[in-house]
Amino acid sequence: MPLNKIIDVLKTGKVLVSDGAWGTFLHKKGLKSGECPEQWCITHFNEVKDIAKSYIEAGADMVKTNSFGATSFKLEYYGLGDKASEINEAATRASREAADSYNEVSRGTDKWVISSAGPAGKMLITEEVTEQELYNAFKEQFIAFEKGGADAVCIETMSDLGEAVIAIKAVKENTKLETICTFTFEKTVRGDYRTMMGITPADAAKACIDAGADIIGTNCGNGIERMIDIVKEIKLSVPNAYILVHANAGLPINIDGIAVFPDTPQDMAKFTPALIKAGANIIGGCCGTTPEHIRAIKQIISCAH
Repeated sequence: MPLNKIIDVLKTGKVLVSDGAWGTFLHKKGLKSGECPEQWCITHFNEVKDIAKSYIEAGADMVKTNSFGATSFKLEYYGLGDKASEINEAATRASREAADSYNEVSRGTDKWVISSAGPAGKMLITEEVTEQELYNAFKEQFIAFEKGGADAVCIETMSDLGEAVIAIKAVKENTKLETICTFTFEKTVRGDYRTMMGITPADAAKACIDAGADIIGTNCGNGIERMIDIVKEIKLSVPNAYILVHANAGLPINIDGIAVFPDTPQDMAKFTPALIKAGANIIGGCCGTTPEHIRAIKQIISCAH
């Protein structure tokens, strides 16, 4: 386990590197369309662990977990709703073992596990779920993260402020884990950025900090170049916030029915200094990114610091 909290290292001015995409990696390892990705934490534990290991070896200071869709609500779709605790604990343990193996070899080097929690899959606005039901689902997931050895919860790809605040509350009230919360924004015809629920980066940032998040930010939906303006807006609204960015490898292009992410590792690396200047403290990847993208980002940050 790491000796230091993520937030304490960020306070020293160090810029950290996170990992990249997991879904595409799982498909390369044999995950079939329609198969539950999170079930692999139990049925293909070593393959899942190997993904975390690959990102750590590429230079990531922290790794997520194969638990993005592992609330009981989403797992119910696969008939696995009653396996939520087991799956989330296994997901975290896979990344924890990969991180600890590296920590053993490189003493004094912290590698954190930031367990991934995506939207629960039920909308408050349509009354599909109550606030208490949502809270309970996140609570179950986050307690399992802590049991599996997580250092933080990465609440990600959020669009609804209400859901995000409930998730942050569930972390704070039931665990001792650090809390990261990121939203996905889309560029509007006016040129500004909003979530699909109409939330601005400034509003998301303020609400998450007020709810108790330690680290805020943005993931998915945009390539690294567009993330620069989003980070600037967050920093302007909450100047003292620590900001994480998980950018896509560019905006997807449809080639023969397949979504291809065009940004090369060098494309992402060249915008990293501007992203840091805008206020990003942790930089990693989302859709389309690979260990090679993370390695390129790490090299730029290592040279700058």
